[in-house]
Amino acid sequence: MDYKKLVACHECDALFRKPRLDGKSSAHCLRCGAILYRGISRGLDGICALTLAALFTFVIAQGFPILELETGGITSRTSLFGALVALWNADMQIVAAMVFCSTVLFPLTELVALLYVLIAIRQGYVPPGFNRVLRAIQFVRPWGMIEVFMLGVLVTIVKMVSLARVVPEAALFAFGALTLMLVLVVMFDPRVLWDIADELGAGRAARRRRVAFRTGASRGPWHKGRATR
Repeated sequence: MDYKKLVACHECDALFRKPRLDGKSSAHCLRCGAILYRGISRGLDGICALTLAALFTFVIAQGFPILELETGGITSRTSLFGALVALWNADMQIVAAMVFCSTVLFPLTELVALLYVLIAIRQGYVPPGFNRVLRAIQFVRPWGMIEVFMLGVLVTIVKMVSLARVVPEAALFAFGALTLMLVLVVMFDPRVLWDIADELGAGRAARRRRVAFRTGASRGPWHKGRATR
């Protein structure tokens, strides 16, 4: 039995033969109905461009102020990094660490890792550490909470409007755009890349066999006999 052509359900551990799917079709578990895997799509240019755009937007959101508050003639600007420093200095290190991980570390890890494997697969080769990178993406994806942070900022703006003059800055719009981009990025199933990597590996093995056969055939028996002397 070829175990490479089998797939296990991640919900109920049922084992099925893995047929080839085309386009955007998907295979579902007959026992629990969970999605086993989706068809291989060659349109990686779109998700690659979207991931790169999300990474640039992420940098803008982190490097610029989010809000400008003006009250009593005093104006102050707040950025995400400044909020983290304020939480840390207020003896709320655990909260600061959680906010940092959920709004900076995990989203950045997912974007960089996904772009790393997408560019390599798009170029036609499997990058080093491919399996570990995909597992890392699957691990950090549920912990990225940019949308929760965005919701908290909007609630804060609504409450502060009656107390101070609130001016949205560039980072607020960048976080809004980043939230929409991440929704689209999360819709991409990175497990599809495993199937593409298997095809690339099979293609390279077939090419090596053809090259070896042609090399042996071109040498001929006279060349082999001469080489063994």
